[in-house]
Amino acid sequence: MRKLICGIDEAGRGPIAGPVCAAAVVLPADFPFEILADSKKLSPIKRECSEAIIKERALFWAVGWASRREIDRINILQATLCAMKRAFWRIQAKTDEVFLVLVDGNYTIDIDVDCRSIVRGDATVAEIMAASILAKTARDRLMIQLDARYPQWGYAKHKGYPTRSHIEACRLFGPSPIQRHTFSY
Repeated sequence: MRKLICGIDEAGRGPIAGPVCAAAVVLPADFPFEILADSKKLSPIKRECSEAIIKERALFWAVGWASRREIDRINILQATLCAMKRAFWRIQAKTDEVFLVLVDGNYTIDIDVDCRSIVRGDATVAEIMAASILAKTARDRLMIQLDARYPQWGYAKHKGYPTRSHIEACRLFGPSPIQRHTFSY
């Protein structure tokens, strides 16, 4: 039996505010692979265009989240792995297909299928590139929405990363309701 490749990647490990997001993607053989790249190397407009095509053409795709509270409770790595499992489980719930799961980075997730880590997979494996794009666009979209609720911290601009303006806002206004408390600023 042929295994489908499911690529998994995350967005939001580096920020000091907001959740971490992971995406899982299974692509068909006739996917337009030329639209894919590491999400960090695509402009926001190209990411959004690619996101629409991925969602339309992928065999399966899903997003999983781990909240700021989970990050504070179990640490960012464990929360990231939880978000990745949640994304994969959403795909697994839709089908009886057999998967080979490829995760970007040094770590695998504890699931009941063959799972391997691929260092720099977001630059070399199409399914991981697609997952990278979905995770980044989903998280960026959420941070822009959160900026409307908490405008003092400027989340639409820096997406929760520890930029100078973000750190200055935290010093001036205190931590926002979505600030990760396990990070100092």
